[in-house]
Amino acid sequence: MQPELPAESTDDDVVRAAVAGDRKAFETLYRRHSDRVYGAVLRLAAFDHARAEDLVQEAFVKAWQKLESFRFESAFGTWIYRLAVNTALMSIRARNADPVTIMDEEHLPDPADRPFCPAEREELEKAIALLPPRARAVLVLHDVEGWKHEEIAIELGMAVGSSKAQLHRARGLLRRALGEK
Repeated sequence: MQPELPAESTDDDVVRAAVAGDRKAFETLYRRHSDRVYGAVLRLAAFDHARAEDLVQEAFVKAWQKLESFRFESAFGTWIYRLAVNTALMSIRARNADPVTIMDEEHLPDPADRPFCPAEREELEKAIALLPPRARAVLVLHDVEGWKHEEIAIELGMAVGSSKAQLHRARGLLRRALGEK
């Protein structure tokens, strides 16, 4: 049995314990980082909660399998976040041939959990969910997650100009969907 980690342990300490085989340490990493990862993946998955949960689980399974390769050059939170986003983007690429589905209202996030006007939030989430997958991915990564076009281009396998064009397209589609001129 592994000794209990102090509550104030850094992620680096917890990663080292997990690499040494401490499953509770990995559980600690999951609890510390799963909410942020889920938020990003949920937006990329067009607010499909079941799909987002599957992608988060898949990302953490990959993290467990690759944990020994973690080099401590970045924060663990950054590493797992990037791994999860890549997992979601690979899922988008794999489904690219599928038509974009229209989500029914029961699959959208509960607007009562949001910090501003629920009706506006719900309308925006519906509009984002209906964007074509690549346009949605670029919009979420750039406008929500704060990625640069160069990073998006690398991750999505497109030119920087294409990333910018997809962002412009996504914003235009959102404006149209939300009734703005």
